[in-house]
Amino acid sequence: MITTPTPTMLRALPAEHRQRLMRVAREVSFPEGTRLFEEGGRADRFWIIRSGTVELDMRVPGRRAAVVERLRHNELVGWSWLFSPHVWHLGAVATTPVRAYEFDATAVRLMCQNDPALGNTVTPWVGDVLAHRLRSARTCLLDLYAPSGAGRDD
Repeated sequence: MITTPTPTMLRALPAEHRQRLMRVAREVSFPEGTRLFEEGGRADRFWIIRSGTVELDMRVPGRRAAVVERLRHNELVGWSWLFSPHVWHLGAVATTPVRAYEFDATAVRLMCQNDPALGNTVTPWVGDVLAHRLRSARTCLLDLYAPSGAGRDD
């Protein structure tokens, strides 16, 4: 599992764009063990973690779900909301009590569509997170199926 931090909204977006997004956010909390979403489900929202830990996992035939990454404070939970067909490619579960900001995906996509400058900062940020998650998933799969240590870039 990759442990390098994913690009955060704080680092990726200018203050003006962060503030605009935060105007449509709502505070939510999830008890430990809550499934935020399932792989294959409709991606209609996303979260920024305020406190707690969320694990991203993926189904592996004949095995328990494989944990791809652990997300913590200020990290984005969910990227599938931005890209068609808006279906979750991973699953997510709160492994501790979680407090987060929740965003309605449709509202944010419309904001980005109506303000190209906002869209031109949100899309690369989420794209960077996506690339990071794909590397994590690749490493996880190599750890599961390849000869010992083959998934490490060390």
